[in-house]
Amino acid sequence: MAERSFAKEVEHLKIPAGETFRGEGILAITKALLENGVGYVAGYQGSPISHLMDVLADAQDILNDMGVHFEASASEATAAATLAASVHYPIRGAVTFKSTVGTNVASDALANLASGGVIGGALVIVGEDYGEGSSIMQERSHAFAMKSQIWLLDPRPNLPSMVKAVGDGFALSEASNSPVMLQLRIKSCHLLGEFETKENIPPTMTVKDALENPKRDLARVVLPPASFLHEQEKVTKRLPAAIKYIRNHNLNENFGPEQGKIGIICQGGLYNSVIRALQRLGLANMYGDCDVPLHVLNVTYPLVDDDLLAFAKGKDSILVIEEGHPAYIEQNIRAILHKAGALCAVDGKGPFPEAGELTGTVLLDGISTYLHDAASDLMPPVARAPNAPPVLTMPELTATVPARPPSFCIGCPERPIFAATKLVEEELGPHHIASDIGCHLFSINAPFDIGATTMGYGLGPASASAFNDKTAGRRSISFLGDGGFWHNGLTSSIGNAVFNDNDGVIIIVDNYYSAATGGQDILSSRADNASKSTKHPIKKAVEGMGVKWVRQLDRTYDVGKMQSTLKEALETPETGPKVIIASSECMLNKQRREKPLLKKAVAEGKRTTRTRFGVDEDVCSGDHACIRLSGCPSLSLKTLDDPLRDDPVAHIDQNCVGCGNCGEVADAAVLCPSFYQADLIQSPSRLDRLLDKWRQRLITKLQKSRDAKRLVFSGEHS
Repeated sequence: MAERSFAKEVEHLKIPAGETFRGEGILAITKALLENGVGYVAGYQGSPISHLMDVLADAQDILNDMGVHFEASASEATAAATLAASVHYPIRGAVTFKSTVGTNVASDALANLASGGVIGGALVIVGEDYGEGSSIMQERSHAFAMKSQIWLLDPRPNLPSMVKAVGDGFALSEASNSPVMLQLRIKSCHLLGEFETKENIPPTMTVKDALENPKRDLARVVLPPASFLHEQEKVTKRLPAAIKYIRNHNLNENFGPEQGKIGIICQGGLYNSVIRALQRLGLANMYGDCDVPLHVLNVTYPLVDDDLLAFAKGKDSILVIEEGHPAYIEQNIRAILHKAGALCAVDGKGPFPEAGELTGTVLLDGISTYLHDAASDLMPPVARAPNAPPVLTMPELTATVPARPPSFCIGCPERPIFAATKLVEEELGPHHIASDIGCHLFSINAPFDIGATTMGYGLGPASASAFNDKTAGRRSISFLGDGGFWHNGLTSSIGNAVFNDNDGVIIIVDNYYSAATGGQDILSSRADNASKSTKHPIKKAVEGMGVKWVRQLDRTYDVGKMQSTLKEALETPETGPKVIIASSECMLNKQRREKPLLKKAVAEGKRTTRTRFGVDEDVCSGDHACIRLSGCPSLSLKTLDDPLRDDPVAHIDQNCVGCGNCGEVADAAVLCPSFYQADLIQSPSRLDRLLDKWRQRLITKLQKSRDAKRLVFSGEHS
């Protein structure tokens, strides 16, 4: 169950030639794949291309009807290896994953693919994001392109350019017998627009055709001596062929006047933001017409020397705008101009930050600085351009707004796991705890403050493997999620721990989905899936790898049970890896599944029950330990009107989803009895009404009994 369904939108993929397609960038990319005769598609989800995988999954019937094979891969390495189908067969294939973490995982397969080369077009669609919202290390795909000789496309962020880039990518791949990367920033993935459609083309050869007519070319297998020849072939044949195709088909574009004393070279993905900055300076209009010569690199690797030299001719200076670090493009352009003896000066990272996202403000400031120094006559004669944004005095937000790090969702079943871990540490002392990629990594923040490292998806236990000393007085604790477990953890973490007789404790956080990437089904998902095989227990896989000490908990909200199980794992005399599988359904996916059913039942007048929790204000002492051990966003503070109560009490707001974690934590920590549960019943039955009347009578009777025993002073009125 992905976080978003494209079941309705995928019908647009059937639009015939000559009509206007309107929609999101991700959907347009899928349509472009079909228009260009793709034979197979694979990938692994991850922002900003998660929705591309979701679109493909929802379009499975359309793909099947066209003879296009689709797979949701076990990892990015699996996806990249799928492109092996294009090595010996003229089949166009595409894979997609998040970069650079996905590219890191896939690098071995990509290197072998690029070495042997391809006959059919091979397109690697990578999602890249340098913004503050990015969840990964800030690296660039550009290095992988250069290292393995994979050509890198970075199209202008509009639907016609992106759709064209898909066709260009396949054609460029086939013309040079090399795989091609198509880089999509998060803005490109989710922008809205339109383009004129072409007819969907079934693949000229399907994977079924290839399977029934196998071929083999020994020269394409990556093994000496062929691999030595591949390296020469890359630079003597494939690279020149790629450059020739790029130049002959004008994949890079020029805008603005042909001549000028200065010019700007930018990545295609930055084009919109660069034009906006120039428009703010009065040097471009809203339609993209600009007064500064602009060379847009829709292909950022390889660069075409002749095109760059032609653009630099007659110019005193060029500004190279590229996002991220290192400045690969700037360095390459400097080398090209220097080698040719060109006198044009090059500026790049000078007016810009060395690393990070080039936002609109950053680009405006950087371009303004460059133009003031290199071409002040182009700047507006007045102090400010007519289109310049208003000057705002921004407050120092860090002094007034508290930091807001990522945190668990309301009702998240992972929250009680870390509450239990804190309670165990309170009793047994601090432990070395290794974290992993996934929602559970939020435990490194308050209120849990758990976890020392994170080294990769499914590598939590592997990152604790060095701490395998059985003479030590404590054991390491490591975490990984069910998504990471099936991605890489089964072999690299669990298998490694078994093989090396690691004595640490491994907690597998099982929330039934690959929740961190959007709630997609995985092998251990407990839901039915029409096209995938699910319901494969993690416990069986762990035992199959040879783990002897395994505990399965099917309700993580039972903090006491979670606490006692973890304590048992840390204290048992049994050696070898101790694995705890803590399972409860992701609350977001549970709400996505149950809310429509609840809404339908209410509309039909059926009896429904919703659980809510609350805090008895008269009982709450205001200690707030429950908040420190839970951290749930629905658990907050409330100031009472009672003049005798200065401290605020705990309060549960209407966002509560009734998971019960706050009360469980309070009970496990022996905190206080102030939490209560209330069941809200709609369309109550006759029995519900009778029970309610009985409860009201009993409560009234008890209240009268209490009042009768109350001491009354003379003059007091009841």
